Amino acid sequence: MSERFPKGISALAASAALQPLEAMLEIKKQKKQLFIGIPKETSFQENRMPLIPQSVSLLVNNGHEVKVEAGAGAESNFQDSDFSEAGAQIVYTAEEVYKADIVIKVAPPSLEELDFIQPRQYLISILQMNMQNEEYIRKLSAKKVTAIGYEYMHEHTGVYPIIQAMSEIVGSTGILIAAEYLSNAFSGKGELLGGIAGIPPTEVVIIGAGTVGEYAARAAMGLGASVKVFDNSIYRLRRLQNRIGSRIYTSTIVPSILLKELKNADVAIGALRSSEGRTPVVVTDEMVSEMRVGSVIVDISIDQGGCFETSEVTNHSQPVFRKYGVVHYCVPNIASRVSRTASTALSNIFTPILIEA
Repeated sequence: MSERFPKGISALAASAALQPLEAMLEIKKQKKQLFIGIPKETSFQENRMPLIPQSVSLLVNNGHEVKVEAGAGAESNFQDSDFSEAGAQIVYTAEEVYKADIVIKVAPPSLEELDFIQPRQYLISILQMNMQNEEYIRKLSAKKVTAIGYEYMHEHTGVYPIIQAMSEIVGSTGILIAAEYLSNAFSGKGELLGGIAGIPPTEVVIIGAGTVGEYAARAAMGLGASVKVFDNSIYRLRRLQNRIGSRIYTSTIVPSILLKELKNADVAIGALRSSEGRTPVVVTDEMVSEMRVGSVIVDISIDQGGCFETSEVTNHSQPVFRKYGVVHYCVPNIASRVSRTASTALSNIFTPILIEA
């Protein structure tokens, strides 16, 4: 058998079945190289950026060209050297960045920045068209750019990924902010948000059961607080309970019931969203006056006007004021408070899109 075996192999090798054959193979068309520009944000206290160095490296390794304006990542603690080492070219004027085919940023471009935009360019940023004046819209339209607004981007499932990601960040951060202003370090009443054995848990009232409200509830419950959620949508309240996996206190927004809970609350989170126009005011001036002295309001809805009648817009430099002894935190752009995390979240969304473009 040992003698026949090599003969069998030789016979097979001599047959046409094992002879090299020619075949037509598909050659994939090489994707077009993208020229991407990342300008430095000029909007007040906008600390986020759309692409972090790791994503820039991935884009460059896929054959794309990236230009980053010097200092663009400074507020998120990314150095120019981080981007240059990732393969980006550092430029020193916004005008140079706006020569790119695709300009990607966070805040809407200012009127001055619109002058730099090239005709038929791609612009990816927050647009907030309902807040822009006629001059701005006409100037942008005259450029004939393809403008893609973060707030309009959605997946085939109907999820708006950027709004979802920022809402998750803001919801969790809102609770951490409240914890700061309950502590002595921020001239609060010196309480730990949550609770330990033998001490009653902190009472947290959340108004709104969307993504912001859900992640605020998760963070508060994780710290041991007693959480009560109000919303006029039974569907959202039920969905929140299902996602959290706990039968937490929920209620529709009935003024008498809401007032009763606010009187005992240590923290109140405003997390209502309006599909269009202003957020409805559901907590009146009188209701706030009934809250405990030293309690904290974090009105996340302030970017749509706020759902507390006593709310007034503040900023990251002067984030709080007191009324009736209640601390009010009403900063519109809370995600910029944790800009590195927010920038990474944005980058995780945009990088696959740009690679597949």
